[in-house]
Amino acid sequence: MPVEQTLGQVFRGLEYPLITGAYGDGWLLCDCGIPVVDATGVADGCYGCITEGESFMTWSFPIGSVKGTVIRIHVTFLLFLLWIGGAHYAQGGAGAAMEGVVFIVLLFACVLLHEFGHVFAARRYGVQTPDITLLPIGGVARLERIPEKPSQELVVALAGPAVNVVIAALLFLALGGIPSAESMEVDNPGVSLLARLASVNVFLVLFNMIPAFPMDGGRALRALLATRMGYGRATQIAASIGQAVAFALGLLGLFGNPLLIFIALFVYLAASSEAHAVQLREVSRGMIAGDAMITRFESLSPSSVVEDAVQALISTTQHEFPVVDGAGRLRGVLTRDDMIKALRERGPDTPVLEVMRSDIPVIENRRNLDEALRLMQEQGLPAVGITNRDGRLLGLITPENIGEMMMVQAARPDRRPPGSPWRTGRAA
Repeated sequence: MPVEQTLGQVFRGLEYPLITGAYGDGWLLCDCGIPVVDATGVADGCYGCITEGESFMTWSFPIGSVKGTVIRIHVTFLLFLLWIGGAHYAQGGAGAAMEGVVFIVLLFACVLLHEFGHVFAARRYGVQTPDITLLPIGGVARLERIPEKPSQELVVALAGPAVNVVIAALLFLALGGIPSAESMEVDNPGVSLLARLASVNVFLVLFNMIPAFPMDGGRALRALLATRMGYGRATQIAASIGQAVAFALGLLGLFGNPLLIFIALFVYLAASSEAHAVQLREVSRGMIAGDAMITRFESLSPSSVVEDAVQALISTTQHEFPVVDGAGRLRGVLTRDDMIKALRERGPDTPVLEVMRSDIPVIENRRNLDEALRLMQEQGLPAVGITNRDGRLLGLITPENIGEMMMVQAARPDRRPPGSPWRTGRAA
């Protein structure tokens, strides 16, 4: 079956979603250029740009857990099921509505199994996956980190599509062989449910193996390139190919199915975010926390109230204010969002100890910068405290100053952080 025909069947009339599997380690960029983190790698702004500090992914809820990986469903997925049911009901009544919803649920079960292919492959290399989130556009598995060796990432990338190959093979076996193209049309209600699921699994394999981020084919391409060149260079090439594919899809969408424009936008932004995320990791390699920390900042004392923080906010450009006791130890951090919320709901005389974030970790200034970034990423923190050996606060690392450090390093293309395990010429 031609790819164009398959795309048309899957996306005709907006009847079916963009079904894709993706995984990542959660670093994206806000519109202002600052790195942001989110529960599934999908975020809508940095800590300074989200007015209420609410992430888009707070609209998802857990439905279960498999071996430590939480399965989450976004509320828009439920709305999508209602829409599918309503559209089918209008066409063929209650029976058609039930059949349409059942098909979509089974389809996303295949997507979920695809994601667990990534999960269990990553665990083989000691990489944990905190959660998987199902969205109307597909599934996203959040890996704590990307495997360091190209061969390992290649296995993780191919594990998802391999699951769909197995599912499709089992379905074809149950059908007694590979049916004709006409008997596998996804949008034909006369086609059996098993044949439609087999067709979708074939499409999942083909679509996800396109060499474009965030699809698995893009990550497989990067892993292959990284065996012959540096990790950063391999990512740049793979991301550029992904953006070219996005541009081609956008052109097809202008002259054909408008939904391809949405797919193109999704692929282009994801490729750009992947390139920036790798740049962040490359910049941090070989650096210590003290190299990137903010050392000039206003702090609050444990006896300060919200009004004191408000005055500090107005007189500085800070968004995060450390609360430091008399011994110089970090007690917590009051963010701009928490400050404004407290001012509005509790008043200016509220002690900062009652509204600050007390879960801010500290690390010594001689520790690797990677450790601070990992803490911010995994725990969704607005800052990490940097201390000396005695535990006295020396500075802070925030997503904003990490973004500024990335811009500075980008202006120094001849400076390469030492110690990268994917250095040029190093094979897996």
